[in-house]
Amino acid sequence: MRWKNRPEGSNWGDFGEDDQIGRLNFLTPSVVREAASEIREGLRFCLSLPLDLPGGNALNAGRLPPQLRPTLRGGEPNSNYRLSADFPDFRDVISDDAVLLHTQYSSQWDGLSHVGQEFDADGDGIAEVVYYNGYRGGEHICGPKDATSDTEMKASALGIEKMAEVGVQGRGVMIDLEGAYGRDSKSVGYDDLMRVMEADGVTVEKGDMVCLHTGFAEMIVEMGGTPDKDKLHGSCCTLNGRDGRLLNWITDSGLSVLIADNYAVETYPAQKQPGACVALPIHELCLFKLGIHLGELWHLTPLNRWLKAQGRSRFFLTAPPLRLPGAVGSPANPVATV
Repeated sequence: MRWKNRPEGSNWGDFGEDDQIGRLNFLTPSVVREAASEIREGLRFCLSLPLDLPGGNALNAGRLPPQLRPTLRGGEPNSNYRLSADFPDFRDVISDDAVLLHTQYSSQWDGLSHVGQEFDADGDGIAEVVYYNGYRGGEHICGPKDATSDTEMKASALGIEKMAEVGVQGRGVMIDLEGAYGRDSKSVGYDDLMRVMEADGVTVEKGDMVCLHTGFAEMIVEMGGTPDKDKLHGSCCTLNGRDGRLLNWITDSGLSVLIADNYAVETYPAQKQPGACVALPIHELCLFKLGIHLGELWHLTPLNRWLKAQGRSRFFLTAPPLRLPGAVGSPANPVATV
């Protein structure tokens, strides 16, 4: 076994010693069949931002928009390439491209290899770098030692492809935080969340894929690729990761994944608290302890408007990541069907 101690409040081992998908195990065939009953109109909503938004790198200096380039054919750009140059009798014209893509730049999934912790999993008094279910940094999640190395980043365990292989379909549940609190900056605690859910008649059941609508992604769309960093970081709701009752609700609710249209789901950095040792407590709980994948920067506003107009909060959600072996995150192109 990879660990002797497991973190307090974690579910390590509950789905098996070698589990790599966490609470996606709750998306059983019966849960998916029940979720399909939410399809009544056959209408579909794309929940992804265009992948070149937010624009620039104002939200995160280390994440850049995608760069599209043509591939090469015979040393020439493969863009509007006339095959007659190689085969005089042919009239075909070919375009082919490649992309340099930062996987967590826009609408995205955080994989379980995205956030770990220094934790004494061996019980020897020495903390080591570990991730969900005891998988190890440097052994299972590896990368270059310095900026000059050509070693690739690779997760041989907990890679995003494990999420893709599940299929990721189930019942989505929308919680409209913007509808209750507007676009002012607010760190939402347990009581705040419960008030919104009660007022809108929202319930969350085991296996549900919970979506938090804050209006943040819609603000990005409105900014048209030139984001105002200060305005964005001073706007909209985020979850208060220092609220212990909120963390307990995430654990006890049985939700399978947690999704938001904002930058990090939770308030970042988290509010200062004596003795606190993590900057992202919801990331710690979800990715490190419970195996709950996090979706960020999804474009939820059009779907939320439709659901509110219909007096609904539930829908069928299809949301696999790219099946990219070894990646710690992935762009998301989710589709909601109502």
